[in-house]
Amino acid sequence: MTSQLPGEFPEHAADNRYVWDANARWWDDRIGDGNEFQAWLIEPATERLLAAAPGDTILDVACGAGRMARRIAAAGAHVVAFDASEAFIARARERTPVDAGIEYHVADAASPDALLAFGANRFDKAVCTMALMDMPEIRPLFATLPRLLIPGGTFVFSVLHPCFLSAPNVRVAEIEDDQTGRGVVRSAVKVSGYLTPSARRTEGISGQPEPHWCFHRPLTMLFGLAFAAGFAIDGFEEPRLPDPRAGSGLSWRDVPDIPPILAVRMRRGLASDTIGPSRPAAR
Repeated sequence: MTSQLPGEFPEHAADNRYVWDANARWWDDRIGDGNEFQAWLIEPATERLLAAAPGDTILDVACGAGRMARRIAAAGAHVVAFDASEAFIARARERTPVDAGIEYHVADAASPDALLAFGANRFDKAVCTMALMDMPEIRPLFATLPRLLIPGGTFVFSVLHPCFLSAPNVRVAEIEDDQTGRGVVRSAVKVSGYLTPSARRTEGISGQPEPHWCFHRPLTMLFGLAFAAGFAIDGFEEPRLPDPRAGSGLSWRDVPDIPPILAVRMRRGLASDTIGPSRPAAR
């Protein structure tokens, strides 16, 4: 079976759900309390772009074990969070105080009906943290989000950087002589494909129970889906890790001038003939 649309991989949907159910608790045990990528790259960039505020109602797409949902709720927002993995949602509920202001649901982001069940024109903002590249189908999400957001509402997503990390790539380290004749390590990322969407298995954390699917889509596709849905991109960040430390030369910290992730904010238009009745923006 082949993909029906470029960049969509429905043939992997069932296996993808199985893999994340198998990995969920193991994954959350290891990074559920944070790691370098979350603390230095993902969360600061996402939170700057999202700007969650008291009184916001925010949709957290593919929330995993709920780490970002809890951070958003701590800022005073009401959060509706969902994931296709029942195991992840079970862990999220275990980790979350009952008075945290978060609703958790098991739902598929590739189902417009499931998305619309959360409420049309209900949300001030939506967020998807490091999950689009884990989702076999993303067109339904982009197409349906404008119907869920208020006019002027925003959607913030973060992904492995399509130019450097989600694309087929190899990290390399070479020793060469500098101008003084001393041998120095030069680290780099070698990319062997970019424009063609692809699906491959990979490990996000070494030793995880099941390798998971990574779905590469170029920026032209990600941004094109946003524009086709009536969004305007009005902010993005390419955060970098701190300067390198002594090591093998193959860590992402050894290539501090290459950003491993991309965070994007896009805004729903103030008017649309296709979205239907909407409430005025309160903020």
